[in-house]
Order: sequence, then C-alpha cells, then structure tokens
Amino acid sequence: MQINLKYNRRKTINIPIGNIFLGSDYPIRIQTMANTNTNDIDASVEQARRCIEAGTELLRFTTQGIREVESLKEIHAQVLTAVPLVADVHFQADVADAAAQVVEAVRINPGNYSKDASKLEERFVRLLGICREHGTAIRIGVNHGSLSERMMDKYGDTPQGMVASVMEFLRIAVAHKFENIVISVKASNTRVMVDTVRLLVKTMKHEHMAFPLHLGVTEAGEGEDGRIKSAVGIGALLADGIGDTIRVSLSEAPENEIPVARDLVNYFADEDSPRYDGSIIAEVLDNIGGNAEVRYSSYESDWELFCLQAAAECGRLLWDYKATELTLVNPNFSETKLNFLSKDILQAARVRIYKTEYISCPGCGRTMFDLQKTVAEVKQATAHLTGLKIAVMGCIVNGPGEMADADYGYVGAGRDRISLYRGKECVLKNIPQEEAVEQLLALIESDKSVK
Repeated sequence: MQINLKYNRRKTINIPIGNIFLGSDYPIRIQTMANTNTNDIDASVEQARRCIEAGTELLRFTTQGIREVESLKEIHAQVLTAVPLVADVHFQADVADAAAQVVEAVRINPGNYSKDASKLEERFVRLLGICREHGTAIRIGVNHGSLSERMMDKYGDTPQGMVASVMEFLRIAVAHKFENIVISVKASNTRVMVDTVRLLVKTMKHEHMAFPLHLGVTEAGEGEDGRIKSAVGIGALLADGIGDTIRVSLSEAPENEIPVARDLVNYFADEDSPRYDGSIIAEVLDNIGGNAEVRYSSYESDWELFCLQAAAECGRLLWDYKATELTLVNPNFSETKLNFLSKDILQAARVRIYKTEYISCPGCGRTMFDLQKTVAEVKQATAHLTGLKIAVMGCIVNGPGEMADADYGYVGAGRDRISLYRGKECVLKNIPQEEAVEQLLALIESDKSVK
C-alpha cells in the first residue's frame, strides 16, 4: 500500500507575538533557547545575535527569578527590533508576572504554577490581566514528568494527565476571553509526545478551541541521534498538519538547532520539496506472519537531509500502521549505512531498542556543567552497553522529572556537583563532578551483577 504524502495544515487562530504572528495563516515559526546564564548580559546578547543570524524567529531565555527578569529587560533592549523574546519561568508565579511586563511572551509550566487548585484560577487570571495590558503572549508548556501532584494522583504520568493539565488552564483563559496563547506538550519519548499532541488536538476540537501549537522532543540528545529523534517526533505531527512553531532541542549550541528545524519545516511546507515531486515513495507492506513493514525509497543525495526526511516520514508510519520492520532504499548510499539508519529510526520511534539511548537536555542558563563535554564523556564510558536509557540533565529543575523513563540519570545538583539516579530514585547525591562518570558506570555494573 503506497501512502499519500499530501500535507494539510491544521486550522488555528492566529496570535501576535511581538512583531510576528503565529498560527495556520502564517509560516511555521522556528525557535530556539539560549543556554547562557541570563545574568551574563554580554554573553546572552552575543548568543542571541548568533541565533538571529542563523534564522531563529523566537528566542527563549531561562528566567528563574526577579534578577533574571531585570537582566532580560537589558537583553531585550539590545535585541529589541530583531526577534520576540520568551521568558521561561518555573515555580514562581510572581516571576511570570514580572517577566510578562518586559518581553513578548512568557512560558509557564502548569505542573509547578500552582499546587492548590482552589487558588489556581485567581493566580492565573492575574497573569492574564498583566499579559492583556502589555500585549504579552503566554506559552502553556507541559512536559512529561513535570505534572502537578494533583494530576499525577488522578492520571499518572500519562498523555491524559498532560492534556488535562493544559485544558485546566485553557478553560480559564477562554472563560476570561484571553486568546493570546500557544501550547506545548513535550516528552523525550517520541511516542508519548506524539500521542499527547494528537490527544490534545482532539480534546481542543471537542471544546471548540483552536490554539496554535509548539512542537518539540525534549532532551533529544546531540549529533545524528538527536536529529533523528527530533525528526521522528516532530515529523510525525507535521505530517498530520499539526504544528505552528517548532524547536529541535539538541545538546549543542542553540544556533545549531535552527538549520535542522528549517529543513524539517521546508520538507513539509515547501511545495518544491522532494515530498511533492515524486522522488520519494513511502509504502507499508504485509510480511509473512502478519507483521507490517515500512519501505521508504528516496533519491535524496545529501545524507543529513535524507536522515531527517526518512525519520520524519517513517516514525508515524511505524506507529500508525503498527509496523515492526523498516527498509530504506536509496542508490546514493551503501546498504550497510542504510541498515544502520533504519535501526536508529526504529529505536527513535521506540519500536525496537538496539543500543544505549541517551536522553540529554539542550542546556540553558540553569545548566551546572559543560553539557556537551559531559555527554561525550558519558557516551564514551557507556557505549558498550545495550538496551539502556541514560539521561544527562543540566539541572535539578527539570532533570528528575523530564528524564521520566530513563534507567539512569546524571543530573546537575550544584556547581561542579552531580546527583545520580536509578529511575526516579536519587541514589548518590552531590558527588564531585570529576567522580561522577566513574560512579555512574559503577552503579550500572553493580545493578547488572545483582540481576
């Protein structure tokens, strides 16, 4: 069965964010997030300029407290005419209120915005009023592993819980006639991410809502693996016509994310892309024994583009047609190279696990160590292992939650201090960074010997 690759964009409302509009009547916007210390204004401005030069259309900065709000105000003054800035706020509602007065958008996480349901509406309505007065947009951003205790108790750490968390806030916003909202529901597990976004779209449609969506796979990693994993998750939804802004989250310099995101957007939205000119064929075949196989054929001669395009198409085909095999055909590359790529896509789609999977955050102003160097060290020490998921997380704010399904975690606990996790349990706390990789390996080997 040959698959129809036609692209139809989901219809949404259009919202202003600074000097751009977001929604289905406008191009899919590309964004990234700075990984500098927000209070290092010179470094932050310099990185912002690199990201703007690379083509970002939105730029987010971590905003932990009021000091960061003041720093963001100065950064904003220096890049004011370039792109809208987004304040990334966790835990403190007062910080969101302050940030909404100095930048074009503020991101809040419902999981830690208000623990008391009885006070949630009052507190959120206050932010809505400030945003209305200043023309500020709100991003409601829920990540797998960061749900409130109320939602966890009722739904567990599930797509249903993530969607319920978003809808609680959207209903308040709609009741108060505030529409300047974009939503993100993210996970490192691509299958969870796609299932959650699809469920959210269905739920919003049922309640006559059409807010725009931001897409991303959290903690995708770095290098080819990070790009393939991002393409599998984001691509599956872009193929559905879902998505109004995207970020490819890589454990690299933020400006490296932008060309990857642009290639993905162009592949789906550009009528001159290979998707529309007949140079690729996507098929689902029935094999003996009842298992389905995805077969993807292409003449794309650029390896990086081919990896992105194949991952973007094949993830959703594997899921939607319950396929368990993947065959890639391209005369420009060797069979060996294509076989390795097919395995990487199968793993990124969580269909089969062939090697250790690394879940690593892209870094931000909260990161407690050199993320790229540390990811490389952890990979080198554990590359011989198979079938494990190992997370490398820059800070304690998102680390333990967003590495939700990792077997082991390496998490920044303080400056040059690391905590090690087995699943969600912290087993070694605040150990010196120079000992952490060796201790992680020892923990894994110890667990293997017990089994």
